[in-house]
Amino acid sequence: MLQVSQLKENTQESIDKLNKKNYKDADAAVAEVIKLDDDRKSVQTNLDNLLAEQNNLAAQIGELFKQGKKDEADVLKQKTLELKEQSKTLVVELAEAEKNLYDKLVLLPNLPHSSVPFGKTPQDNEVVYEHGEIPKLYDKATPHWELTTKYDLIDFELGVKLTGAGFPVYKNKGAKLQRALINFFLDEAEKAGYIEVQPPILVNEDSGFGTGQLPDKEGQMYHCTVDNFYLIPTAEVPVTNIYRDTIQKKEDLPVKNTAYTPCFRREAGSYGKDVRGLNRLHQFDKVEIVQIANPENSYTILEEMRSYVAGLLQKLELPFRTLRLCGGDMSFASALTYDMEVYSAAQEKWLEVSSVSNFESFQSNRLKLRFRDEDKKTKLCHTLNGSALALPRIVAAILENNQTEKGIKIPSVLVPYTKFEWIN
Repeated sequence: MLQVSQLKENTQESIDKLNKKNYKDADAAVAEVIKLDDDRKSVQTNLDNLLAEQNNLAAQIGELFKQGKKDEADVLKQKTLELKEQSKTLVVELAEAEKNLYDKLVLLPNLPHSSVPFGKTPQDNEVVYEHGEIPKLYDKATPHWELTTKYDLIDFELGVKLTGAGFPVYKNKGAKLQRALINFFLDEAEKAGYIEVQPPILVNEDSGFGTGQLPDKEGQMYHCTVDNFYLIPTAEVPVTNIYRDTIQKKEDLPVKNTAYTPCFRREAGSYGKDVRGLNRLHQFDKVEIVQIANPENSYTILEEMRSYVAGLLQKLELPFRTLRLCGGDMSFASALTYDMEVYSAAQEKWLEVSSVSNFESFQSNRLKLRFRDEDKKTKLCHTLNGSALALPRIVAAILENNQTEKGIKIPSVLVPYTKFEWIN
């Protein structure tokens, strides 16, 4: 959630940045928030003045009673009662003013970083790095949804029977490859200093609000209505919320966590080859990395996280590129996001496998996540996270790019985990 002080101190800059995110009627929205805050302050000032006057009268009444001037004291007591009634009215007005301000403020997305390019669609994203050569496949190469059938790795139809489209069943070496990737990613995260946690995969409404999924993405999340729980779209949600309503020590920052979880998203509703097989699922596995950082070095940390994810892709021997997302393609809560895409040789297209983002203080303001500085004052932390990595499209690219007439060769870094070098 944005801070009103940001909007008041840098009004035009805030409007320009909201426009970069293609936020509709940014001028009017910022003006309304500022007016609502002024209204709130006006009510607060009137209430404070009334309370101060009541305190002053109370002191006078006490002194009059000491002097035996009961009649004069009774007059002031009556005035005090009238002021208390006025105060009760102002307390109600203040609560309403605070709610009106809050309701408008939570609808504003995070302001993008100055380096975020203008644009509305993924075509406007900026390629900032490319690595590896596009593999040349043998003549009879096929996309992964055919390979998984040929080698009995994944049963998409069985998943439809058990649940529905987008819930595949992994089998045999397909299941082992999933487990190998999860363990590899967790081991690499541990080497990089991330502490592993295993969080719940159901979260409450407060957790969804804290990281910005609510009220922005209700339609994309599975909702357990009886208990009002949500199936997590990513481990970012429970892991970041571990630190909700906490004050961190400056010397303990950054806090680094990693977690493996299944992830659930209702967004896989379209049809066609772009969503075939593993390209888009309702349930998938992912290892997430999360950092709670000092604002002074959060962008240095973002670059470190980006390099870390790039290192995983290099170890998997996958050609990839890094994109800086344009304003129109960024998430509601992000200030700057890098997407990592691997190249699928059989499909001849780039597949997104990771997003690495800095949310600055947007999430921590909602979470009330702070740290105590040397001056003993509390300040909002910055939060960052990244996919390291999401499995489905990684599996698709491994299967497609490494297929040969002999079978599918497993990347050497995974062999200690799979215990096999080939799928054939």
